[in-house]
Amino acid sequence: MTRLKMGVIGVGGIAQDRHIPSFKRLSDTVELTAVQDVNEERAQEVAKRFEIPHAFSDYEDLFKQVDAVTICTPNKFHSSIAVAALEAGCHVLCEKPMAITSQECQEMIDAADRNDRLLSIAYHFRYSPEAQLAKKAMDHQEIGDPLVTRVQAMRRRKVPGWGVFTNKDLQGGGSLIDFGCHLLDLALWLLDDPEPVEVMGKAYNRLSKTPDQVNDWGAFDHETFNVDDHVTSYITFSNGLSMQFECSWAANIKEDHTTLSISGVDGGLSVYPFELYQAKYGALWDSSAKIREGEPDAGLVQAKNFVDSCLGQDELIVKPEQAMKVTQLIEAIYKSSDTGKSVTFTK
Repeated sequence: MTRLKMGVIGVGGIAQDRHIPSFKRLSDTVELTAVQDVNEERAQEVAKRFEIPHAFSDYEDLFKQVDAVTICTPNKFHSSIAVAALEAGCHVLCEKPMAITSQECQEMIDAADRNDRLLSIAYHFRYSPEAQLAKKAMDHQEIGDPLVTRVQAMRRRKVPGWGVFTNKDLQGGGSLIDFGCHLLDLALWLLDDPEPVEVMGKAYNRLSKTPDQVNDWGAFDHETFNVDDHVTSYITFSNGLSMQFECSWAANIKEDHTTLSISGVDGGLSVYPFELYQAKYGALWDSSAKIREGEPDAGLVQAKNFVDSCLGQDELIVKPEQAMKVTQLIEAIYKSSDTGKSVTFTK
């Protein structure tokens, strides 16, 4: 069997913890050929650690060695590197978010179309067992027509104190563009990609700008902190759906929690944990699912879907047009917060 020659651009934590180990486990279909990082010494160290043949400081050199790449750089560089890779004839799996702006997303899609290459975004929450169950339940009309979706991606005092997560120039934002985007993407996917009509949003960073922080995930400079650490929004869609959305790195709440629930005409569901709520036979029914032990982790399933799709054996689960819609909503939430007005989408 032909193996896909894979390269990794940017060898920080997400590359070393998720992408590289996942591709290494798919050795029957993937040959992890090269890594690249602007810090050449770090690239060499990672290549040695994972027994990868080539390490580069220039991603243009990496393109010559591979069939596909995973982009794990700060958000600012997603679009430019993805377009360069696609123009060089490489398939692309890009870390989330797709890009900082929807215009950059469109440039990525145009480059993929122009060069007949695959482009996908690493929204790995879709690949979790709970999300897959929820998608099947939605596709089989277990809850009927959906009406209201509630999303909360909440952490208590866990602003990332490492890397560039709090650098607005490099990342484009904070808790929303880093963490909330996963749940926003998952909700849209479960709802079969409804078209947004209006967004009202508010982004906060007051808590993280106060001195003497208690923060579980390392230290950061409260004086230079300029990204959102808590975001709320209300979104309506053309088919009558509505979504209440909230995310935070630093909320003063009892404990972290991730919630995605959908209420429909005939029932409702919760993703974490997966449960169904229905009324039948004259009674209220609650159903739960037991996730089997040994289910592969979402990162591995994501990698396999991308590799198999590149080899013509599967279809991408995360399509670029869907990922661009997430970026469009993120833009709208930030714009609404900045202007104090709702943002309306027009066709």
